[in-house]
Amino acid sequence: MAEPGRAHPVGACVVEGGVNFSVFSENATAVELLLFARPGDPAPAQVIPLVRDFHFWHVFVPGLEAGATYAYRADGPSGGPFAFDREKALLDPYARSVSSALWDRKAAAAPGDDVATSLRATVVDPAAYDWEGDRPLERPLADTIVYELHVRGFTRSPTSGVAKPGTFAGLQEKIPYLLDLGVTAVELLPVFQFDATDGDFWGYNPIAHFAPHDGYGSLDEFRDLVKALHRAGLEIILDVVFNHTGEGGKGGPTISLRGLGNEAYYMLSPQNELLDFTGTGNTFDVNDPIATKLVFDCLCYWVDELHVDGFRFDEGTVLTRGPDGAVMQYPPIVSVTELADQLGETKLIAEAWDAGGLYDVGSFPGRRWSEWNGRFRDDVRRFVRGDPGLVGAVATRIAGSSDLYQWARRPPQSSINFVTCHDGFTLNDLVSYDAKHNEANGEGNRDGIDENLSWNCGTEGETDDVAIEELRRRQIRNFAVVLLVSQGVPMILAGDEVRRTQRGNNNPWNQDDDVSWLDWDRAAANEPLRRFWKLLIDFRKRHPALRRDTFLGAGDVRWHGCLLDSPGWYDQSSRVLAFTLDDVHVIMNMDDQELDFELPAGEWRRAFDTSLAAPDDASDPGTEPAVGGGFYRAGARSAVVLVSSIATSPVQPV
Repeated sequence: MAEPGRAHPVGACVVEGGVNFSVFSENATAVELLLFARPGDPAPAQVIPLVRDFHFWHVFVPGLEAGATYAYRADGPSGGPFAFDREKALLDPYARSVSSALWDRKAAAAPGDDVATSLRATVVDPAAYDWEGDRPLERPLADTIVYELHVRGFTRSPTSGVAKPGTFAGLQEKIPYLLDLGVTAVELLPVFQFDATDGDFWGYNPIAHFAPHDGYGSLDEFRDLVKALHRAGLEIILDVVFNHTGEGGKGGPTISLRGLGNEAYYMLSPQNELLDFTGTGNTFDVNDPIATKLVFDCLCYWVDELHVDGFRFDEGTVLTRGPDGAVMQYPPIVSVTELADQLGETKLIAEAWDAGGLYDVGSFPGRRWSEWNGRFRDDVRRFVRGDPGLVGAVATRIAGSSDLYQWARRPPQSSINFVTCHDGFTLNDLVSYDAKHNEANGEGNRDGIDENLSWNCGTEGETDDVAIEELRRRQIRNFAVVLLVSQGVPMILAGDEVRRTQRGNNNPWNQDDDVSWLDWDRAAANEPLRRFWKLLIDFRKRHPALRRDTFLGAGDVRWHGCLLDSPGWYDQSSRVLAFTLDDVHVIMNMDDQELDFELPAGEWRRAFDTSLAAPDDASDPGTEPAVGGGFYRAGARSAVVLVSSIATSPVQPV
């Protein structure tokens, strides 16, 4: 027989003799536990009332074990800020594992009982899994090279050749590919449980923050993936969504938080309307104490129990907004996350903008946090496509964006440098399309940003024109060079190294098809390009000067134009930039004609030249050909990396 339990810890916890259940609901008048004999049963085998203690409701069920399936039901006021509905089965906000086998979103949004088609949580015993000594790797951020990928999209294509395509297990099979490429961390698009029936391929509408998405595999399969990545020396960073939930706006389904504490978990206007700073219909009120607790507990759980190495926070500026939407100087969840001992070695990365108009790149209030540097993306895109007068801005980005971070005593690693990410064009499409082509998304091509700072190199979309194709490959390599010789932390979008295309779609959030899936046949077809990326990544690892943890001083770097020490800072027509940093000399000629660049004194060897055909475009370590004379002729729209002869012997990479 059930008996009163304990209010803490929150969630379903296996303890001696049974399972303790606890859930928050400040304004509920009654809360019931629904226990199902089997996950697929339409009705609960037991309905057990919970006991109230402060704002937490709890019960202890003797004899119950891990694997039990359950949900909640809550009664209380409706109207005003409240949204209680005792006919709705509610998912535990702290559920560690979720089954969506019976799930019907329409039933959860419509009036009436939806228990028969509800989401179910499963009781989990963390002690039952053998981690075999695994822990987060804690690699220095300066030595990190991030590879952003979507779990399903990475291996869903039949061309992937994995046994379980589109899953955690499928990704695990591709670890040798990641190791060979040389990246040090994977950043996974959201893996929290989300509602895939709502057309959400990307996963940015979470419904259970503590549970891995069941469409990608079981909790054990996620833990197996983490353990395998760590054994291979690869870190795992999760793209997390705490700015909104999958319950949507007015008229959306009652899944969990809405039915337990709408007034606590969501930002509301004085008229009790849902505020929307996220573009999804609701905004998670992360600075309400109970919501702050949920977010912090969740982060600690993924680190302590599931061993992840870091987090990237989607629309991170939402975390800085107060109850009225205004920006706070010291937002609680941002401060507690960066200062907590439990997360002291965890990587924290903010997307420092949101759909409500905030753009805080360089001024995000978390001082230990890194940021996706949208300024790097935009300046580098414009420079490589050939826009003039940008050499000063590009030099600042290459040097770590000191204008954004040094004022706050933040290091270059505050800048997560990227040219492409999941949100926008792939790198292939950036050099193949002038305009977005999002018709397949069903919104009349109105969705997605209109200004992509792209250039199609002469024709829109795919082409058989040999000259245009060669220029596109060169432009891709140019972007790769700028990205990987820059101070800060480079991030590569999965598949860019083999010209993955979305056929001009810059917002395929609902495309669970070959638009979003990586075609592994392209890996074979573009092996020379993949080799270029691989050697460039290796070059970065072997040259510590490219990954400093302090900003460059006046005596650390020399900036040049075509002539030494003569950069065109004030030349509004200039499209060229070069620099010398320790044993590395980089030339970037984005002009449409070949130009001669003066070289510093010494003996130089050619590591990379994007104007040359493969395999001459990239030299294996120790085989770099010598460069004669005091000048180097750089091809039109090309990038060149030279290395001093004294440093040509291979150095052990990090």
